[in-house]
Amino acid sequence: MKRCLITGVGGFLGSHLAEFLLGQGVTVYGTVHRDTKNIEHLRSRLTVLPCDILDRQRMKAIVSEVNPDVVVHLAAQALPALSWRDAQITFQVNISGTLCLLDSIREAGGDPVVEVACSSAEYGFASEHEIPIKETGELQPASPYGVSKVAADLLSRLYWQAYGMKVVRVRPFLVIGSRKVGDVCSDFARGVVAVEKGQSDRLRVGNLAAVRDFLDVRDAVWALWLLADKSPPGEIYNVCSGVGHRVREVLDVLISMANGPMPVVQDPARVRPIDEPVLVGDNSKLQALGWQPLIPFEKSLADVLAYWRQAACARAATSR
Repeated sequence: MKRCLITGVGGFLGSHLAEFLLGQGVTVYGTVHRDTKNIEHLRSRLTVLPCDILDRQRMKAIVSEVNPDVVVHLAAQALPALSWRDAQITFQVNISGTLCLLDSIREAGGDPVVEVACSSAEYGFASEHEIPIKETGELQPASPYGVSKVAADLLSRLYWQAYGMKVVRVRPFLVIGSRKVGDVCSDFARGVVAVEKGQSDRLRVGNLAAVRDFLDVRDAVWALWLLADKSPPGEIYNVCSGVGHRVREVLDVLISMANGPMPVVQDPARVRPIDEPVLVGDNSKLQALGWQPLIPFEKSLADVLAYWRQAACARAATSR
């Protein structure tokens, strides 16, 4: 039975990965910095280890104690919009945090597979002839977040080259699903629910022209585990659907599921300083290992909307 350590297990992707791995009979350990609400339902089944990813002594002690077969590094400042407001903390967490983890693993003396979550944001302004983007695509990040992920990516590759660590790098595109916040799908879904509940008179949106590659979190966690098991060290993979959808399509699908009229207004505050017009990935390298996306785009959006409706009902019940 494998022992897996997930950094950032309390986050959106980490909580779903833990849930998936526990279902596979894997012994799961996870570091958490602050928020644990996403994993409260898993508390009795995994070992939660409080840790600041920048605390090298604590990180090394955890790696030594757990002695994992696999480490999946998900702890990050993952919001591009926040990176514009606070680039320094983004660089500290995403670059120094990755360095801290890699050094902790190296110094602990084990030999785990180390899967590092990088990002499609590294590609940035891909030209038309590069779409869909292959792993060999040029890195042209369009946000401080993207820059931080390029640095973490290259640092991880360096530790494979210099120290022979079994590092596998993954570049997820726009992973969507329940429990996620701060992305366009959850923002639109929450806005729809707010209008349905009479808490808002309109749905506020930003740039609707951008094209993105949306992947259901259930497909993403399967990809992560498959890569941890099957990828040779040093490789890098896009984790994506391979299909592009305009942000307007997300809006239209969610409005079609709304319970009543849904007035829409564009909010300038929701538009980033610069925004990649198209980010669609090539997943052929991942598919060659036996993976393919299974959850339809519309099903993913329906599940996101259902999650936020349920959350609104739960809040209303507790406030009575």
